[in-house]
Amino acid sequence: MSDEVEPGFVRVRLDLSYDGKDFSGWAKQTARRTVQGELESALQTVMRLPYPVELTVAGRTDAGVHARGQVAHLDLAQAVWDEHRDVLMRRLAGRLPHDVRVWRVAEAPAGFNARFSAIWRRYAYRVGDHKGGVDPLLRGHVLWHDWPLDVDAMNEAARTLLGEHDFAAYCKKREGATTIRTLQQLSWERDADGIVTATVRADAFCHNMVRSLVGALLHVGDGHRPVDWPGKVLAAGVRDSAVHVVRPHGLTLEEVGYPADDLLAERNRQARNLRTLPGREPSPGCC
Repeated sequence: MSDEVEPGFVRVRLDLSYDGKDFSGWAKQTARRTVQGELESALQTVMRLPYPVELTVAGRTDAGVHARGQVAHLDLAQAVWDEHRDVLMRRLAGRLPHDVRVWRVAEAPAGFNARFSAIWRRYAYRVGDHKGGVDPLLRGHVLWHDWPLDVDAMNEAARTLLGEHDFAAYCKKREGATTIRTLQQLSWERDADGIVTATVRADAFCHNMVRSLVGALLHVGDGHRPVDWPGKVLAAGVRDSAVHVVRPHGLTLEEVGYPADDLLAERNRQARNLRTLPGREPSPGCC
C-alpha cells in the first residue's frame, strides 16, 4: 500500500497535547466533541481552506484519555504550506479550545506516517492509594484505588507479560484486527508524593489493552489476586470477566517513538504487513 505524498503537496507533522476529560476520544464523530473534530475544524478555519482537512494520528485515544505527546500528520498543497507555515501554530493557539494545544508544526521527512512509521507508543497510568483519596488538583488525571498497593508485587506480575504475545485476553476484540502486540515495557514506580505510575510501552496497542493490563495488576497489588494470575489470564487467550478495565482519566499518552529518517518508509511498509505468532495463521495488521 503506497503512502507517497502527491506531487505538489507537503506532509506536515503536528505534535500536540490535550486533556481528554470533555472529549469523546480522538476519532471524529457526528454530534460528539472529539479531538480530531476540533483540530481539523481549526486547521480549516485558520488556513481559510474551502475543503476539509484530514488528519492521521499515531494513536486513537479513547474517551476521557489524555495525551501529552500525541503526533498527527496532514498533507497540504505546497502553496498553502508556504503561506501558513510560519504563523500556523500561533493562529491555532488563538482558535483551538483550551483543552487541546499544538506545540510543533513542521514539514515531515520523506516516508513519514504518524501512525504506521511509529515503532512504539508510551503511556502512563497514574494511581493514588492514599486512604484519604486523591489530591483534588490531580483528580482529573489520577485514579483513586481504595486499597494499599504493593508495587513490588505488581512489577513481578508485569514481567510475565513482556514480549510478543496475543493479548486477546486484555483487548476488546475488533473484527478483522489482530491482537498480537509486543509489550516492551510494563513497570510501576511510586513517587515521593505517593502516586503510583505504570509506564506501558509497546509497538502498538489494541483497544482497552493498557487499561485492562492496569486493572489486572491492581488486583495483584492490592492482594486480591496472586502474582502469577495476570500471566495465566494472558495464556488463556480469552477475555476474563475478572479483569477490570480501569477508568480512562488516569491514562495519558506520553510519547510516540519513530526510527531515524532513513528508516521511516521501511517501518511504514512493515507496519502494514500481516502479524502472526509462530504456529498461527496470519491476522490483519493494525496499529
